[in-house]
Amino acid sequence: MINTQGTGMQPTAASNVTVAYKGYFTSGTVFDQSPSAGISFGLNNVIKGWTEGIPYFKAGGSGILLIPSSLGYGSSDYSGIPGGSVLIFDVNLISVN
Repeated sequence: MINTQGTGMQPTAASNVTVAYKGYFTSGTVFDQSPSAGISFGLNNVIKGWTEGIPYFKAGGSGILLIPSSLGYGSSDYSGIPGGSVLIFDVNLISVN
């Protein structure tokens, strides 16, 4: 869900981006959060939900990624995230690097 489209560059699935985010479960429990300045990473090095979802935004855009387990960590537990979890991320695409 895009709340603010943004006016900058639009990334591709292979772009390196800087994103500020908060990740939480449907219960509202936060499992991960970036610093407010964001972190940089390649979209080809993250879960499929991010690789597919972030390219809908433009730099400066913000919104929510609602990621089913099939595009997240699947049916296996991963680093404190129970298998089968739906993941929700509030995201702010700061830049396309």
